[in-house]
This record gives sequence, C-alpha cells and structure tokens, in this order.
Amino acid sequence: MSKNPNDVVITGVGIVSCHGVGREAHEALLNAEQMPETKVDCERFAPYPVHPMPQIDWSTQIPRRGDQRQMENWQRLGVFTAGLALDDAGLKEDAEACDTMDMIVGAGGGERDISVDTLIINEAADRNDREILLNEKLTTELRPTLFLAQLSNLLAGNISIVHKVAGSSKTFMGEEGAGISAVATAFERIRHGQSTHALVGGAYNAERSDMHLLYEGVQSLGRDSWQPMWSRNDAGGGIITGSASAFLVLESRQYANARGAHIYATIEGVDGDRGGRDNDAMEVRFETMADRSGVSDTADLLIMSGASGLHELSRREKQLIDRKWPQAALRGYSGLLGHTMEAQFPIGVALAALALKTGAKLPRFDPEMETGMQDSAKQALVTTIGFFRGEGLAKLKAE
Repeated sequence: MSKNPNDVVITGVGIVSCHGVGREAHEALLNAEQMPETKVDCERFAPYPVHPMPQIDWSTQIPRRGDQRQMENWQRLGVFTAGLALDDAGLKEDAEACDTMDMIVGAGGGERDISVDTLIINEAADRNDREILLNEKLTTELRPTLFLAQLSNLLAGNISIVHKVAGSSKTFMGEEGAGISAVATAFERIRHGQSTHALVGGAYNAERSDMHLLYEGVQSLGRDSWQPMWSRNDAGGGIITGSASAFLVLESRQYANARGAHIYATIEGVDGDRGGRDNDAMEVRFETMADRSGVSDTADLLIMSGASGLHELSRREKQLIDRKWPQAALRGYSGLLGHTMEAQFPIGVALAALALKTGAKLPRFDPEMETGMQDSAKQALVTTIGFFRGEGLAKLKAE
C-alpha cells in the first residue's frame, strides 16, 4: 500500500502494567523465549486475584507533590503513562507541539472513599432514619474535593496541567467502549486532516473493592487463583482485573516525517460497534467489522485479543478468531496483564505496535490454547469485546 501524508502512525508508546514501567519492560515481555512469570496477588482482595500495579516513582513524570496528592491512583497512573508516551515520542519538551496537541481519553468514574462507605453501612444497620444519616455523613465525612476528583474528565485535565497538553480535549466513558471510541476518534481526526498529532489512551486501577463489587454484581470475576486466559472454566466468572495504563502519541505521517520522528507502526483502520448479544448478534457484528478491516488470514498476522476472560464470551471470541484467521498467531494479553476496562483497547494497540517494531516472536501466553510463532508478524489485529457490551478492532501494519 502506498504511503499517504495522512496515514496515522504511532510515534510514542507509554505503558505501565504489573510487569513493569515503560516500553522496555513490555518489549522484553513480548520478546521472551517462554511464557513470562505471572504477576498476580491472590491475597489482598481474596477471593479475587488481581494483577497489581508495579512500584512507580511518580515524581519522574509528576514532579510536584501537590499534583500527586490531589489525584487518585487511576489519575496518577494515567498522567504518569501519558508522560512516558510524550517522552518516547520526543515531544515532552516541545512546547509548541504540546500546545497544539489534541487529547482523547477513555476514563471511568472516580474512586470511592471505601472507609466512608463502610462507616455509613455499619451505622445504617442500627438506624431507621437512613436519609438523615446520609445527609449527616455528606456534610461531615466526605472531603469537598472528592466530588471534583470523581469527574471522569479530571484525568485529561491533570494531563493538561502536568504535561501542558493544551489542544482540544475529549473524554469518553463507557467501560471498554470508551477506550475503543478514544482510539477510533483520534484515528479518524488525523486520517481526515482535522488533526496532526494526538495523545490518546486510558488508565485503570483494579485495586479497588468498589470495582470488585460492581464486577461481581454480574458474577463475572474469577476466584481464588490465576489460570491461563483461554482455560478459565471453573471457579467464578473468569475475569481477573489488572492495574494498568497505556497512552499513545498518534501523528499524521507528514507531521511525523517533518520532525524526524521514529515510527512504531501504521494504524490502517479502527472500527467499533455495540448491541445485543442474544443468539449470534455479536458474532454477526464482529464478522462485519472483520470484513470491513480487510485483514486476510496469513501466517504473518498477529492477533492481540483483549478478551476479558469471562468464560462464555471469551470462548465465543476465540471461536470467531479461529474460524476467521486460523493461520494467525493469537495472544490473549489479559492473561498476563489483567483486564483493564477503559484502558483495554489502548493497551492492546500499544502491545501490537511494540511487537511489530521489535519483530517479536511472542511466547505463548496460554501454553495449552495458543500456537507458537515461527516468524515475526508483519501486521496485527487488536480486538476488544467488552465484558458487558461494545466491540472494537484495530488493524496495524509494520513500517
């Protein structure tokens, strides 16, 4: 395919997961000769395993302690990772580029004050005037800034404050679909000449009891111990969440070439959809998106699947992929990093870009259910099927 000035290229990758901080740690993960060590905590939130956040020196990307203190962990994680992406793209100190850079974020709501929630529940057990109790606690227990901190667009706001990214800003909410919409919007804006460079991504803090409560409300969480991604079929619903974040710097080829930027990969298409999943409705939508992507079944295709681990849904996704692209190398990255909600799709795109750039022959993340790679991939397909709703695909090509 001929190269176009408005091709959308990836020039910066910032990523943090249980396996470490930054691009190098995850390149090592993708280039390992055998399945990497699983990093999972089965004790703190028992019976629910969690892929925990690594040790992070926040001050390397968020130098002011005041900025660090006023953020919750998911915001700190996102702001930190956005800084990594800007550094990697060589734009961190380019004031003019940051001043005109668009920003599109997939974000959830803020973190709850668990101690206050617990206090209210305990006291409510002994009182009948619970409406009065709630009003009392609203005025005496909750700090005023809590309500501001829970706004989803505070992640984008803090990135703007800390890293001086001052172009247009857009935040999407809606679980995995938020990350899909964020990447798709940035891609389309650049491809159609409405933007020259953008920062796009998301972050998720899995180490939150309130999120475990929400997941387990639909019986979706795996229990007790870790199992390989495609082999989860006994205890619990199968999802093991992870604290992780990915941000990408996307540019038009013309803008990237003009400043001599290094390019990881070209994004050739991003697609998303949502709807009911009764009968084979999801399969029909997925196949339609797959046909629109134009991705052929070849041995040089890497499929980075963002399957959540939810038993039945992940089984259906794998059947679709195996039928559509039987020659491709399939890797379910939630098995190593955990499921990350709004960050799931950006993380998949980041991993695919790193794999294409380094020529990785990825180890099997599920030794029983995934096949080995004989050669480096030349193209990649990133999939995300939301645990409740929403589907997305991104097609990447090596430079």
